[in-house]
Amino acid sequence: MGRHFLHQNHIRGHCRHDFIPTQRIYPYRPHIRATGRIINHGGRAQTYNKMTMTDIKTLAAGDTDLDRPIIISGPCSAETPEQTLDTAKRLARAGIKIFRAGIWKPRTKPGGFEGIGVPALQWMQHVKETTGMLTAVEVATRSHVEAALSHNIDILWIGARTTGNPFAMQEIADTIRDMDAPETPVLVKNPMNPDLELWIGALERLYNAGVKRLGAIHRGFSVYGTSLYRNRPQWRIPLELRRRYPDLPIICDPSHMGGKRELIASLSQQALDMGFDGLIIESHCNPDCAWSDKDQQVTPEALSAILDHLAYRDTPVQNESLLMLRQQIDQLDNELLDILSKRMSISREIGKYKKDHMMPVVQPGRYGDIVSTRVKTGTDMGMGEDFLRSVLSAIHEESVRQQIELIDGEDGAE
Repeated sequence: MGRHFLHQNHIRGHCRHDFIPTQRIYPYRPHIRATGRIINHGGRAQTYNKMTMTDIKTLAAGDTDLDRPIIISGPCSAETPEQTLDTAKRLARAGIKIFRAGIWKPRTKPGGFEGIGVPALQWMQHVKETTGMLTAVEVATRSHVEAALSHNIDILWIGARTTGNPFAMQEIADTIRDMDAPETPVLVKNPMNPDLELWIGALERLYNAGVKRLGAIHRGFSVYGTSLYRNRPQWRIPLELRRRYPDLPIICDPSHMGGKRELIASLSQQALDMGFDGLIIESHCNPDCAWSDKDQQVTPEALSAILDHLAYRDTPVQNESLLMLRQQIDQLDNELLDILSKRMSISREIGKYKKDHMMPVVQPGRYGDIVSTRVKTGTDMGMGEDFLRSVLSAIHEESVRQQIELIDGEDGAE
């Protein structure tokens, strides 16, 4: 993965306390290739550019090492001037260079703490003046963007709820364009539900408004019922985003993903191992007294300890043993495809039998038996239950599709 972020000098073996950002660096890349399709938005015609991400600019500032991941940190919410500045000073001493804080807080139900609002932006300005840190806030409306930019906030991020609302995303994109601020870096969190196209659509709206300093934040996806994670990682979705847009920086939010401070270290390491470009972690001067999401915040000192123990793995040089192992994987993948093809052939034969005997295609009892027995066998072999259920569900759906296609096709021929 290309890495486009500031290094916080926290990864083991690097100096951590000697950098204060003084200027911003934004190298260019080759220009985008656009489609020519015209759409109508807000009563005016616009050219819709398919996002090829060939000219994304780096989210960098100051004299920094761009080869290592960024760390963004700060409290879930800016609560008081004292709490905000105290947290920022302690993070700055730990080497953090980008300070985040929630100014407006979208809550699931009314009546909860919804943020201080515009007055807290003055506290963020004071943080920048006092510590030299860059500042980042979440925005969800035109007025948020206008207020944040007028208070010289350096980085904007879009929350999961807003990402899932195309109207809100278009309003934000239009506001950034109207304020002639396309150089502002914008990070877009994944939507609440696991919808990659919705995530990409949010990024496209910003990109089409001229914002080229884009990044994505993976914070996991909502789950119903009990789960180890507050938001399930579903790593395959951000990895697919990276496959489609290899130049788009992606960072991980282990605080919201885990929902518990005890999970931050392990999730952070997993993200780095998969080549994520950085981490955004919530930190509070007194987490247990935080006004929002206290369970997922850590002290600046605890954050420093977590980061000190992370292992940053550069892209390894391929050697003969690694190549041999990958060749074995390739061979096994081909065998899996062959087995799946044979299974689908049998499924089609079953479909013919069902048609001849007027049987329904889907038989829930049979599928339930398959899932329960296969999941138990697979977990005994060391595979995860969620993985097994996903694979079995996909195989079942494809079998049903092919049986229906066969039955409908034969009916049409008659």
